[in-house]
Amino acid sequence: MRGDLEWGSIPGLVRSAATRFAEREAVVEGRTRVSYAELGARVERAAAACVANGVRLGDRVAIWAPNTLDWIVSALGAVSAGAVLVPLNTRFKGAEAAYVLSRSRAKLLFVTGTFLGTSYVASLRRAAGEEQGEREGEGNGAGPLPGLPHLEQVVVLADDAPADFRTWKDFLASGEGVGAEEIRQRGDTVSGSCASDIIFTSGTTGRPKGALITHAQTLRGYEIWSDLAGLREGDRYLIVNPFFHTFGYKAGIVACLMRGATMIPQPVFNVDTVLANVASERISVLPGPPTLHQSLLDHPSRDAYDLSALRLVVTGAAVVPLRLVERLKSELKIDTVLTAYGLSEASGIVTMCRRGDAAQVIASTSGRAIPDTEIRVEAALGSPGEVLVRGFNVMQGYFEDPDATATVFDADGWLHTGNVGVLDDAGNLRITDRIKDMFIVGGFNAYPAEIEQLLGLHPDVSDVAVIGVPDGRLGEVGKAYVVRRAGAVLTADDLIAWSRREMANYKVPRAVEFVGELPRNASGKVVKGELRGR
Repeated sequence: MRGDLEWGSIPGLVRSAATRFAEREAVVEGRTRVSYAELGARVERAAAACVANGVRLGDRVAIWAPNTLDWIVSALGAVSAGAVLVPLNTRFKGAEAAYVLSRSRAKLLFVTGTFLGTSYVASLRRAAGEEQGEREGEGNGAGPLPGLPHLEQVVVLADDAPADFRTWKDFLASGEGVGAEEIRQRGDTVSGSCASDIIFTSGTTGRPKGALITHAQTLRGYEIWSDLAGLREGDRYLIVNPFFHTFGYKAGIVACLMRGATMIPQPVFNVDTVLANVASERISVLPGPPTLHQSLLDHPSRDAYDLSALRLVVTGAAVVPLRLVERLKSELKIDTVLTAYGLSEASGIVTMCRRGDAAQVIASTSGRAIPDTEIRVEAALGSPGEVLVRGFNVMQGYFEDPDATATVFDADGWLHTGNVGVLDDAGNLRITDRIKDMFIVGGFNAYPAEIEQLLGLHPDVSDVAVIGVPDGRLGEVGKAYVVRRAGAVLTADDLIAWSRREMANYKVPRAVEFVGELPRNASGKVVKGELRGR
């Protein structure tokens, strides 16, 4: 049965899972083991707190935190209260997070405490202060961060919080006066056509844009994903893919809720931790980028771990070597290895291989269109052209950005993806290039226009262009071609060090080449093909 018809909404899915799989393990985090019934109760408590704090149907609630049990509970609680979820990339610096919070007009933010040595609260404070300086005279608002007037509350997912923020425990306690019936009624007001989330992605303008997706689109898409992948009740799913991405949130949390699989969230990718988790928790499902599986296969101590429970791998997001598929099957005896292609503007899922496909098809293509979805390549069969998508999974549009929305949809309702691909006569799609020049760093999408915009803020940078170059470990990394301002003595090391302070690590160029000028065409656009040719 179609997920959007069976459960209606994500709140409906959560309630159903809590009943259908009540005694089964839902989430394992260290020594904490939570059943589906208990997860349902925790989500209801988080939803009650959201309602008690004024969250209404359609309000945006953001979350900026790594993969944890608290992420699952707070996110599902917000959505169960009728909110539209806005996940923030954990690699963001404060200014990047503040932009998305401002652009979405988020009312409430759940944020981690210190993660990987960084205080997210402190970095957001700094960024919001700078934002306020730019917004002088617009009104401060009543929230804890004057530069973000729409943000009424910040809840720190920790035991301690600054005086003007709230702890997770205090926030949950504030909902104790809201009864279960009121929460159920609120959940029932959420229909399939309501917005469920806004996933911010960058485009050629360099400014992030929010792809608006509904509950029905999410449920229908990830029931299909679960069916094609063969996810089943009792599977134990190590979720290394970040929750802020559709691969982690929807192909992870939502899919597990549908099937009654156990979620084991891993906050940071570390191959030793992956191996330890796979062995100790008898992990059977391990989706992720090719770099994850390559690292696992090549680990010198791999044979010391019992990986025999692994049965399902879904990968994509980059070129998948045929040898990798063959090794996963032969060395780790994994029954099902699949590749897929998606983008935020299409609910994260467009094509997928099928179980039983030949290894060559799995490695060289991203499979065929999922049911009820059409794909088209604007070129003759077998020739490269832009990939177009049409179907139930295509976004409602970019959040409050009709101009940007109009640039990616044509009159017949086709979404122009900006990706270049080739279709074979069996309908398998192979992505060959990216019109938008996006490159993928260890599974993370890096957008040159956005990186160029950030690098352009350096006082000694006059002009800059960024391209992706091959990297043996990460697949691709950024290389910046930079024109210095007159008289500047900026070095490559200086600029890379500055970049590490100002942007997420995957965006930081790994190489910098200084040039007298950038090659441009007659219309003034940088000719990146010439830079790649160098």
